[in-house]
Amino acid sequence: MASVLIPARPAPPTYPPRRSLLVGSAFATTGAAMFVLTLVGLYLSARHASNGAWFKTPDAINIPLTQPNMQFLTLLVSSVMMQWAVYAIARNYRSHAYLALGITVLTGLAFVNQSLFLFKQMGLKMSAQEGPYFYALAGGHVALVCIGIVFIFLMTFRALGGQFSSRYPDGLSAAAIYWHTMVGLYGVIWLAVYIAK
Repeated sequence: MASVLIPARPAPPTYPPRRSLLVGSAFATTGAAMFVLTLVGLYLSARHASNGAWFKTPDAINIPLTQPNMQFLTLLVSSVMMQWAVYAIARNYRSHAYLALGITVLTGLAFVNQSLFLFKQMGLKMSAQEGPYFYALAGGHVALVCIGIVFIFLMTFRALGGQFSSRYPDGLSAAAIYWHTMVGLYGVIWLAVYIAK
């Protein structure tokens, strides 16, 4: 009896990886941005309705500009570092990516530290008319930055485990989308709250 040769089955087609992490991060980032921009609108509306009495009461506090300027500069540096991490992982420069992610987390923590120092130095009480609006806006943004730090930290551990590479850099790209948005939102807060006072 002659043996019958059965042709081998062709390999199944390979599909590009799903971008669910990027899409989910984009939706979450949009929601966070809408939250912060709504708070900016409420803050500006309340400031306009105060008829010039905003931070001008007899026991008014002085908002120094040094800390907000340094906070903005720190976030800009962290944004550059985050983009460096995305660039490095997309080219399999893993040591560069780890270094950039570490610097991003450290600068994010420095921003949180600077924010808490500013809040303590200002001494703004919640009983003041500006208090709830200021702390909702500035404190809300600090909370969102803390979420971003945790997100970057988790993506760093996944990168250390080898889950991200030039073939699948989506985790770091998703973290970068969120982080760059938080930096841009602080620019809006910096102009609306600290510069325009």
